[in-house]
Amino acid sequence: MAIAKQPSVVTMPAAEKPYPSIVEFLCQTFPAISRDRWVERIREGKVLDDQGKPITAETKYSPSQRIFYFREIENEPVIPFAEQILFQDDEILVACKPHFLPVIPGGRYVEECLLNRLRNRTGMTDLAPLHRLDRETAGIVIFSVNPNTRGLYHDLFMHGKVEKTYHALAEVNQPPRENQWTVENRIVRGEPRFRMKTVAGVANACSHIQLREVKGNRGLFRLQPVTGKTHQLRLHMSGLGFRIINDRVYPDLQPERDDDFDQPLQLLAKRIRFHDPVSGQVREFRSERELLL
Repeated sequence: MAIAKQPSVVTMPAAEKPYPSIVEFLCQTFPAISRDRWVERIREGKVLDDQGKPITAETKYSPSQRIFYFREIENEPVIPFAEQILFQDDEILVACKPHFLPVIPGGRYVEECLLNRLRNRTGMTDLAPLHRLDRETAGIVIFSVNPNTRGLYHDLFMHGKVEKTYHALAEVNQPPRENQWTVENRIVRGEPRFRMKTVAGVANACSHIQLREVKGNRGLFRLQPVTGKTHQLRLHMSGLGFRIINDRVYPDLQPERDDDFDQPLQLLAKRIRFHDPVSGQVREFRSERELLL
């Protein structure tokens, strides 16, 4: 069994009285984990309060208070590809992640994620990602090293001050009349929840897309997202009629199956550029990975 070295956290939300018990709250929040298992974890001292003290089955529900727990996964999958550290100083660490590796723990993954691999590799437990990539996407991810300056870097991403460039290989079944597009629309969660969709309304997502080269029925695209919605580039490419090679979610959701490591999603976070709020320098980082047309 894989057990997380760093705790995860959940906040008890406002609720109507009578409040649920701690066990009831955990069971409702994490239905995949049995009541007996939560009772066992609490008995073993593996569920903590805000002060880091083990809670008991008698601990009262307290809205806005946090509960810390250590994720446990039976038979965690191993991702047989290595990450690369491209840059590190006292403020940030820049890594290039492989396809299939999640950035943070989630689902079936505890230690097999970029964050925990880097924590184990560097010994820096305060590492925190400043942005995310889909598990299926490879490329550059930036981490904050220093909690005291973390907010400065978060603001860059929150206010669209980071230039990102992606490369993608996609199906080109017919030669298009043009080779560049700006896509603006509204993206919201669909069904199932991990799948996004476009709806009418005020645009909240924008991408610049350019077709660089075509061979056979495949094209190499350069993608520059202006915003950072979940699955934005995959959805925008699909909406233009260009399905990214090996995309199992867009335009059509395919049946769930184990990863095929020989068929990674052909989407790469290739380049990132920003004005460093601490050093004052212009930072630019590029992945050495390539998508071969």
